[in-house]
Amino acid sequence: MAFACTTPAIPTVQQDDEAIRITRWDFEPGAVTGWHSHGWPYFVVMLTAGTLRIHDGKAENDVPLAEGQAYMRPAGVEHDVMNGSPHPIAFVEIEVKQPGALKTLSLP
Repeated sequence: MAFACTTPAIPTVQQDDEAIRITRWDFEPGAVTGWHSHGWPYFVVMLTAGTLRIHDGKAENDVPLAEGQAYMRPAGVEHDVMNGSPHPIAFVEIEVKQPGALKTLSLP
């Protein structure tokens, strides 16, 4: 079940290869990602302080996060994310497709 909202969050894929996908998400107040799940475990790092309103299909929970704060979630959790703040927010999401491949990555 998704939030009732017509304002989408804006994803900008920064890297997408065999090992990881890095996406920056920008949200206006009230913007949402839409109902989804991830095929891989992932990390989120907040670029701005704000409140993520998370809908898990049963309940909505407000999660206040500080600038620079990070968290991780396992693959397969269905959810929708809304900016519950009165100001724009942004975060970077890092999905780990092949953890073993990260050991052999070289710098650009």
